[in-house]
Order: sequence, then structure tokens, then C-alpha cells
Amino acid sequence: MSSSCQALLLAAGRGERMRPLTDDCPKPLLALRGQPLMQWAMQSLQRGGVTDLLINTAWLGEQIETHYGRWLTTRPYRPMQLHYSREGVDFGGALETAGGIVRGLPQLDAVFWVVAGDVYAPAFEFDHRILAAFAASPWLAHLWLVPNPAHNPRGDFGLTREGAALNLGPDSGQPRFTFSTIALYKRAFFEGPWCQIPAGNPKGIKAPLAPMLRQAMDNGVVSASLYRGPWTDVGTPARLAELNAES
Repeated sequence: MSSSCQALLLAAGRGERMRPLTDDCPKPLLALRGQPLMQWAMQSLQRGGVTDLLINTAWLGEQIETHYGRWLTTRPYRPMQLHYSREGVDFGGALETAGGIVRGLPQLDAVFWVVAGDVYAPAFEFDHRILAAFAASPWLAHLWLVPNPAHNPRGDFGLTREGAALNLGPDSGQPRFTFSTIALYKRAFFEGPWCQIPAGNPKGIKAPLAPMLRQAMDNGVVSASLYRGPWTDVGTPARLAELNAES
């Protein structure tokens, strides 16, 4: 399949912490302020000019396809065509973040956005100018970090004044921030030496993303920005209820 999608939305997870709500509904389809949780990110991508979106699915993934079909239409923006990477159908379950991204590589552009379908960041701008600047840079990945929420007080990664992401231990003494899941990647990041899984992941290898990011940070090829806009990892029923109560 030709490369066409400018973004990948991660929607394959089981949502264990969200049970029992996810026993019969995939987490990205849970209602948040009048629409499915994943649609907030989808509409932000559409607002930023993304015309082709790849969605990876596994747990109850058929519900996502049934709900959205092939297009997302949101006025006044150009309709966005939806494509699917069916990990549940092909391999019987989700392939974790890196495994899922590599599975989708044949359908993705040389530079592409990735965002989780269970993250609420309604004001984030998927700006094509940011993508173009990243494409022209030597970086292989660019992450958006956020101030640490209560459920992740020690953060994930550090950040230099020059914009390099740092693989810092929790006892480093330097500030660490939380990875928002929003990122830009070049296809080269999912090749050697950072990734040993062939493009398309034909064997359905499960692989996490964090070890790849940490290795790449240690080699100085990952940049980052600090995002201070509204952001929530909607990972539990309590966080979902809190957001809905504020609407």
C-alpha cells in the first residue's frame, strides 16, 4: 500500500484501567463532552490539514470502524479519509506502541504525526509549519512534553534549553516532564539501529516505544518541546468523569 497518511492515531489498547467501561466499548469511543474521546484528536488533526489518517485497532476495533467508516467530515475543514491497521484481526491483539507504528509504516508518509486516541488536548495545533521545520532538521523524532500530572509526578524525560530530549533517571536531580504521546517521527527512526523490526511488522512483533526513545536520546537524535495547554491522559473512569463534569 502506498504511503499516504500524514498521521497515526493509536487506538488498539485494551484499556484495562478503564474497566468496566471498556469491557464492551473500546476506550477511544467512550463519550467525552458529547463525542467519542478519540474524535477530539481526530478533529485537531483535521484542523491542522491532515487529509489521511491511519488508525490502529485491536480490542473491539470493529466498533471503531463501524462508527467512523472511511471518512471524518467536520465543517469547515476538508474531509479526512480514514485508514485502518487491524492488529486485532491480523495478530489477535495489540502490538504495543512501537510494534503498532512499525506495522503501519507502509501506509505512512516519510514524516508523520502520532497521537494516542485516549489523550485529551483540544487546543493542540498540528501545525504543518512545525512538521515542515522538523522534516528539514537533523532530528529523527520530536516529542511534546507536558508538566507532570498527579498520576506521573516524577515525569518521563528531560529537556535542554536547546530543545534536545534527555534520557534522565528519576534521581538525576534535573527536571523531568511527562511525554504527552503527541510526537512527530521520521520513518528513519523506525529503522536500524533504533528499531530491528522490518517495516510492516509482518510477524506481529510486540514492542514498546520507550526503550527506542531512550536509546535515541542517548545518541542525540530526539528533540522536544514543552506544551502547557490543556492536556489529560484519560486513563481511568475517574479522569473521564472529572472532564465530563467540567463540560
